[in-house]
Amino acid sequence: MTTSFRTLGKTGPTVSSPGLGLMGMSDLYGPADEAESTATVHAALEAGVTLFDTGDFYGMGHNELLLRDALRTRPGSRDNAVISVKFGALRDPDGGWWGYDGRPAAVKNFAAYSLRRLGTDHIDVYRPARLDPSVPIEDTVGAIAELVEAGHVRHIGLSEVGAETIRRAASVAPIADLQIEYSLLSRGIEAEILPTVRELGIGVTAYGVLSRGLLSGHWQADRSLTGDFRAISPRFQAGNVERNLALVEALRTVAQSKGATVAQVAIAWVAAQGEDIVPLVGARTRTRLTEALAATTLTLTEADLTAITAAIPADAAAGSRYATPLMADLDSER
Repeated sequence: MTTSFRTLGKTGPTVSSPGLGLMGMSDLYGPADEAESTATVHAALEAGVTLFDTGDFYGMGHNELLLRDALRTRPGSRDNAVISVKFGALRDPDGGWWGYDGRPAAVKNFAAYSLRRLGTDHIDVYRPARLDPSVPIEDTVGAIAELVEAGHVRHIGLSEVGAETIRRAASVAPIADLQIEYSLLSRGIEAEILPTVRELGIGVTAYGVLSRGLLSGHWQADRSLTGDFRAISPRFQAGNVERNLALVEALRTVAQSKGATVAQVAIAWVAAQGEDIVPLVGARTRTRLTEALAATTLTLTEADLTAITAAIPADAAAGSRYATPLMADLDSER
């Protein structure tokens, strides 16, 4: 067992920390090896990971099917797995993006398809991937609450929404957690969003804890990004990527003093920001998973935390966390 456990907010499930984010196994980060992806899910299960995060639009359903098949080949695994699903993103056959749909009828339609693809009778945590600006969040959350009442969903989550939206959602039904980007390079939630969820008893599942690979300690500035959405990410553009990797090298010095890797320190730092925060790691291979899970054995002292912040101060990242058109979809950035 190489994981620890935390509870998502006052009303959510107890899950492994870290959890495993599956997106890169199907989409957006270039080609993935399906056999290795499945083996990585199996290795996560064997290591005690229980939280598996997916989205119905990752590979247009492929990611859910991959998770279903991986769980089916390990008898009893579904009973121990907490499946978190994001919904609402609209795609086209070429992989394009066409906004978000949070209408109540759409919520129930998306859920029906996810339940079938996942081969399960319930989704443990169900959340809109982004706020649909044309639909009140109360309507979207109300529809999920009806799915909870019917037994199709266990808990309600949110994703990338700001403090006002969080309060409005929580006025309708209990919210287990907010999924949002949080890392040494993305600390925007600390100002208003994190205090709000803590006031309301809502947990945080933090994605992007390695800033899409920048904080992995393995990234090279000249890496090819063909077929990879990071090709349009500001932090990976020439000029910015070199500045960001210089921060990583400063963090590497701290990591080496701990006998740890850069990735392990970055993951441990997120976990150290509060017992109400569960990091999600996007490992696509067993090697990267093993490295990430070892972060649970790393204890950061106050001196370590000071040194880490000195290496990567808040707001030190060069470039925004998404390209401008994608930033416009983030209620959390308004």
